[in-house]
Amino acid sequence: MTEPQLTRHAYDGEPPSGEVSFTAMADGTADDYALLDRYERAHAAGLADRVLSTLDRLTGSMGGYRITRLEHSLQSATRARLDGAGVEWVVAALVHDIGDELAPFNHSELAAAIVQPYVAEEVHWVVLHHGVFQSYYYAHHLGGDRDARDRYRGHRWAGLCEEFCARWDQNSFDPDFPIHGLESFEDDVREVFGRVAWDPGVVTVGSERLS
Repeated sequence: MTEPQLTRHAYDGEPPSGEVSFTAMADGTADDYALLDRYERAHAAGLADRVLSTLDRLTGSMGGYRITRLEHSLQSATRARLDGAGVEWVVAALVHDIGDELAPFNHSELAAAIVQPYVAEEVHWVVLHHGVFQSYYYAHHLGGDRDARDRYRGHRWAGLCEEFCARWDQNSFDPDFPIHGLESFEDDVREVFGRVAWDPGVVTVGSERLS
């Protein structure tokens, strides 16, 4: 079950103080939850910094490739940027594998949950499903079904996900490709994760194009 998409407001910069009166949530008052809402908005305001910090830690995650997971993420985002993609797609390319740190067997779902409140529906959908679309390139070597993505063939955004993987993901393991540094993406990350969560002007369908 997903959490309700409550109305969210931007953080006003005023640090909250105090604590609630209850020890069981059923006993909380409107004032208690107004206070917690202020704390939550203050905490959410630091999301971009936590995303950047988590990306930086990907240097020490899963081995075996010729580049680190951070370098793969940066290469994907660099390719998206060089293709003229919008900021949401660049950030999606940057964070699409951020779930490797804590969800190695369902990393797509974790990454998609992180971006969902801040990006257009099709961007979230592509991040959510990129794992199965990416498996086209390797699953048959491990006894799996490389055509598992075909179950989504009739979906309006299947082509976007296929394109995302072909252009920016499966080919981004090249140690000789000149990547842009993580610091060069900071403004993009802050722009996307600095938005008001679940803003209907943002999370509804956008251009339905990668670039």
